[in-house]
Amino acid sequence: MKPRITVITIGVDDLERSLRFYRDGLGFPTQGIVGTEFEHGAVAFFELQAGLKLAIWPRKEIAHDAGIAPRNLSPTEFTLGHNVASKAEVDAVMQQARTAGAAIVKEAHDTFWGGYAGYFQDPDRHLWEVVWNPQWTVQE
Repeated sequence: MKPRITVITIGVDDLERSLRFYRDGLGFPTQGIVGTEFEHGAVAFFELQAGLKLAIWPRKEIAHDAGIAPRNLSPTEFTLGHNVASKAEVDAVMQQARTAGAAIVKEAHDTFWGGYAGYFQDPDRHLWEVVWNPQWTVQE
């Protein structure tokens, strides 16, 4: 297996609400909900960077497709990291997320490792970290 990821799919409770959050609130480009003609198929895809998409799909449909029972998991099972080019950009993205309806879990702050970061949760409790790392160059 090559170390490559092309789609990150997150389970959501309300597809329309999550679509509004990511499309209208955060400004992620999308064609909207597709696949409604298929039973268990309604999903929305968002273009992230070249070769990577974010998909939102109802949790119950993921469970159905995978053949497993849905469970309650902790929001700390994984985080989605959004790296930006400056401390000011961390603050701006955190404010955009707050305005979109995200729950701010941890306000942006100077980190122990020399960066600057904050955490928010989307309407389905997925944990996003917004980060400025002075050691990384962010390509637009």
